[in-house]
Amino acid sequence: QVRLMESGGGLVQPGGSLRLSCAASGSRVSLNAMGWYRQAPGQEREFVAAIHTSGVTRYAESVKGRFAISRDSAGKMWYLQMNRLKPEDAAVYYCKGGIRDLSTGIWGQGTQVTVSS
Repeated sequence: QVRLMESGGGLVQPGGSLRLSCAASGSRVSLNAMGWYRQAPGQEREFVAAIHTSGVTRYAESVKGRFAISRDSAGKMWYLQMNRLKPEDAAVYYCKGGIRDLSTGIWGQGTQVTVSS
């Protein structure tokens, strides 16, 4: 019923920045937990960042200090600002939304982030 759509992926050089967006539509159900995950070829999908409507945020150790997650006040859109990108950050990035937390929820289709010179 709720659908998520990512945007903002693309090609960026190492050290560059990119901002991803996730838009929720199709339902009036509130998503209190919002997050980003990524999956590189041959690897499992991994957690990147999350934000709750309480304001609490959480980041994977690999992106702390470089990435920042944010949301709009209504919880209909959330973002991932990625700075000082590294080649190892290259992956398909997925947004995820949950009613209470991210232990379960719905996924977007993913957006490709390529980090290459």
